[in-house]
Formats: sequence, structure tokens, C-alpha cells
Amino acid sequence: MKRLHPSLVLLLAAILGYGLLIPQLGFYWDDMPMSWIRYELGPEAMARYFSTNRPVWGLLYQVTTRLLPQVPVYWQIFALLWRWLGAVAAWGIVRELWKDKPRFALSVALLFLLYPGFNQQWGSYLYSHFFIVLFFFLLSIFLMLRRKAIPALILSALNLWMMEYFFPLEFARVGFLWLSLRDEYPDPRDRIRPTLRLWAPYLAVFALAVLSRLFIFNNQIYGFGLMSKLESAPLDALLALLRNVFVSLWLVLVAAWTQMFAAINPSLHGVRTITLYVAVILAALTIAIFFLFKQNEDSGRRQDSFHAIGLGFFLLPFAGAPFWLTGLTISLAHPASRFTLPFMFAVCLIVAGLINLIQLPRLRYALLAVLIAFAAGRQFLWSTDYLRDWQSLKNLFWQMTWRAPGLKPNTIVLMNEELTFYADNSLSPSLSWIYAPDKRSDQIDYVLFYPTNRLNSALPALQPDIPIEYDYIAGHFDGNTSQAVAFYYDPPACLRLLEPDIDKNNHFILAESFMRDAAVLSDSDRILTSSEAAMPAIYGPEPAHSWCYYFQKADLARQLRDWEEVVELGEAAFKLDDHPNNPVERFVFIEGYAHVGDWERAVKLSRESYKVSKAYVGPLLCRLWERIETETTGGVERDAALSEIETMLACNP
Repeated sequence: MKRLHPSLVLLLAAILGYGLLIPQLGFYWDDMPMSWIRYELGPEAMARYFSTNRPVWGLLYQVTTRLLPQVPVYWQIFALLWRWLGAVAAWGIVRELWKDKPRFALSVALLFLLYPGFNQQWGSYLYSHFFIVLFFFLLSIFLMLRRKAIPALILSALNLWMMEYFFPLEFARVGFLWLSLRDEYPDPRDRIRPTLRLWAPYLAVFALAVLSRLFIFNNQIYGFGLMSKLESAPLDALLALLRNVFVSLWLVLVAAWTQMFAAINPSLHGVRTITLYVAVILAALTIAIFFLFKQNEDSGRRQDSFHAIGLGFFLLPFAGAPFWLTGLTISLAHPASRFTLPFMFAVCLIVAGLINLIQLPRLRYALLAVLIAFAAGRQFLWSTDYLRDWQSLKNLFWQMTWRAPGLKPNTIVLMNEELTFYADNSLSPSLSWIYAPDKRSDQIDYVLFYPTNRLNSALPALQPDIPIEYDYIAGHFDGNTSQAVAFYYDPPACLRLLEPDIDKNNHFILAESFMRDAAVLSDSDRILTSSEAAMPAIYGPEPAHSWCYYFQKADLARQLRDWEEVVELGEAAFKLDDHPNNPVERFVFIEGYAHVGDWERAVKLSRESYKVSKAYVGPLLCRLWERIETETTGGVERDAALSEIETMLACNP
């Protein structure tokens, strides 16, 4: 410990948990629309975006985005640094409150740093700014404990005016003051006046912030839904609130830590990922053992542990207030795990305090080391999930541009909800970025909707001729459901532009996705065959041309009715060391071979597709061959092929 400062120990742990895959990670969730608005539409558009909810926080973005380019790796490092600085501030607070317990301070800080209730660290453009505000709050507490009132008040004001997540925690700073004066004023009665005297300036800043939100800027992002429920059904509302509180506390205090020991799926993560996961756990375990076991610290007074636990429980209601009062459900799943952020410091004080009650030092530090190691491993494993989703996103857009080199303005793209860490709001800006890269106006040409998310709201129904207006705050979209294309994405299968006559009855498309209904709206005439798309640099480089590349190019050639090109692409595709991952991917080549008169090859590919699932593929092949029969002219080979298909499929008229 004397040779290596605790801040460096925390940095090592941060890199192990969050930093190993940083060069390969991208933008996620709100990173996509927010960075597109700022970098592509400009600072004024960013100001409009924040004008209705968090304008002061928006000023922070104006500063940071002038320093960092729209390159994911810079933002990933930036977010990691602020996460680390927050842990250093947490260490400083505990060190001030328990000056004779450096190991306890490091324990709390490591648990805080790697807290497994929050699993969205890699949404770096968004959450780096969350962690900046959290750092302001924690540093304000630390400086307050050091009696540095002026900078502490400034940082307190920044936290209060920027966002609501850590707003009520400001009121809880009285608990820190009360505890810090325990040695100077052992009698609680003597401690009241000095505590209130020290708290008064911060309470004044808090009151000023409350008044400003009530009378100057009261258009907050969340409404106090609890009040209306209390007025209409007070007993039910109170019972629901109590349930929400108890479930939330169980999640942040207990369930969050059990996630660390979730079973690993070898088929999903693979040998390399599992090997790295084990290496991260072992490395974190080594660090924790070395710095916690070295010069073992006695547990000291049990009263110190109770003080830590008490302070933690005192903070919990203030941490949960923003969500309980607005009716938001705290969850450990993405994206609601962000609601655990205000709880982190309180929870880690409680956990470390409980463990510190164990009188056997080796057992105490062994338990802490295991928690820290598995928390680091769990965070690393989540980073691999983000990496896979980023790769899947890039693959999606490359395939889309291969299939649709251009899109007519005012086009709605309908797609299933396949990606884990992206909402449809996350993907809409990418369409504008790709298909209208030079446009800077507030009129948005493209929007992407998940029917599962937008049906009966922004998307009233999956029926033609319904006007669609969508406000993106920084811009506005005007379109119509008759100006839509529908894609289905189910990797490792290729992205598919849905066809109304084929896919409305395609049972490979999950019914709950509503994409069979969306297929009826899919109009390939919205696709411009000239190359207008410009893939942003962050999605590069272009993937190797495997099966899906040839499939997309062949489907585009089919749209142009260039059957020779379809066949040429088919010949190249079938020579690859690759294959279709969905039998419908052969359909474009079946149609192509039929149109050039290679009926034998068309029938052969039909048989291969039919074997995959007779119940699912048979009806789709019937629709395809009906189209082929209508669009081709008679002949002996054609008639023989149609007869063979009829015998095989027994299509209904």
C-alpha cells in the first residue's frame, strides 16, 4: 500500500473490469442519437435537444464534445476515467470518515467501482456525463468533510442543476456531517447544533435548486406520477409504493451481487471469452488479496461497522426517491439498470460494513476479494455482450447498404427488435447519417420503428396510407405508412428486405415481432439503386464479402430484374466456404436460375430449402413458384420443373 497509491489500485481494477475491449467497442443506446445530433446537426441542435429536460446538463455536453471527436474509443476511455475518478472520490470520503481504516476505505471504493447492479458502462457518450455529475456530488461531499466549503458548494450546485438522478442525495449530506462530528461531539445532543450550522449553506443551495425547478424550470423529464395516484386511490398507491421500495432495495442490495455468479454459456461466449473471463477474475483476485491482506487491519470497533451500515441505510431512501416518486421501476436489466446509480455508494457502505463485522481478518478479506474479483469478471463479460451487439449493428448497416444503396426521402424503415443495446430511437439517426450524410436541416428524412415498440403510438397501425409525424426534438419527420420498407434481422441469417407476397405468411418470422404484418407495407420501390449511401467511418471497415454480401447484391439485382446478374452472384456465393442460415435466402437464386432457364438448378435449390422445414418452407415456395410461373414463358423444361415442384409441394391453388 505504501508503494502503490489506492487510486492506482482502483485504476488497475477499472481497466480489468471495463477497459480490456475498449478499442473494439462502439456507441450504444442514446449514444447514437445524441452524438449524431451534436456532431452532424451541430451545437444548436444539441441545445434544442436538451432544452425540454436538462438544459444545464446540455451545457456540459457542449464542453465535452468540443474536446472529443465522434470516435467511440475516445469516449470509452473518457467514461472509464470518470468511473475511476468517482471511485477515488468515494475512497476519499470513507477515508475521511474512518481515518484509521485505510483497508475499509479501499474495500468500499473497489465495490463501488465494480458494482454489478449497473451494466451499462459502455454507453460511453451518455454515461460519461452521468459519472461526471456523480463525481461532482462525491467530490463535494469529500471537500465538505475537509471543510472546503466554497468549492464544495459550487460542486453541489452543479449536481443539483444538471440532472435529477442525484438530486435528493444532496439532502442526505447531513448524514455525512453528523457522522464526521461523532468523535468531536460524542453526545448526540451536543452534535445537533454544529451539524446544522455546517449543513445550512448546503441546505440553502438545495432549497434554491428546488425553487428554481418549481418556478423557473419545471418542465422535467419525469412527472411525479405518485401524487395523482395518491389522490385517486391512496391505499392502492401506498401499497404499490411499498412494494416498489422493497423490491428495489432487494434488487440493489442482494440481487445485484448474485448476478456475478450467473452460469456461463459456452455456446454463446466461446472458449476465448471464457478464458479471458477467468483471467480477469484471477487478476482481480490477486490485486484484492495483495492490497487487502497486506498489513492486515483489525476490524476495530464494531461501532464503526454499524456507523457505515447506518449511513448506507440513511442514504437509501434519498437514492430511490427520484424513481419511486415518479413511478419508475428499478431493474437490473438494460436499460433500467441506470436507476441503480444513485444507490451504489450506499449499497457498498452497507456491504462493506456487514463484512467488516466478521472478526476473522483473513475470512473478512477473502470474502471481499471474492466479491471484487467476480464483480470485475461479470463486468468484463458484459463488455463482450456489448462488443457482439456493436459488431451485429455494423453488420446490419453494411448489409442494408448493400441491399439498399439509396433510400427515397421520407421513408419509414420497419424492423424487428433484435439488437440488445439499441432502441429504434438509437438506430434512426444512423439512417440519416448513412443516407443523407450532408443534410443539416431540422427536417429528418428517415425514421426506423420497431413495431413492437411503436405500434398504437407513433405507428398507429400496420396499414397503408396512414400519415406519420415524429418529433425527434432536434428535428421532425413527416412520412406515411405507404412509404415504408420492412427488414427482418435474425443473425447469423442475413438481413432480409421483406416481400409482401412471401413474408406475410413466413413463420420463420416471429409472430410477436409483428413483422409479418409489416411485410405487407414493404415497398422495394422506396429503394434507390444508385449508390447514395455513405457509411460513417465508425462502422468501418467493410466486412469481408461472405454469403450475405452476395445474397444482398443478388436481391438488389432481382429488384432490377437483372437475372443474369442474380445467377452470376449465385455462382460466386455457392462456391464460398459459407452457406445460407435461413432457407428463404435461397429464394432469390431459385428465381434467378428459373428466369435464365436453368430449371434443374432452380428445382434443386427448392428441394434444399424444402428439406429444412417442410411445414414452414413449403407454403413460401408455393408462393414463389406461383410468381415464377406468372413471370416466365412456357417450354418443355419449364413445364417439367413446375410439375416436379407441384408434386413435391402439393401447393393449394
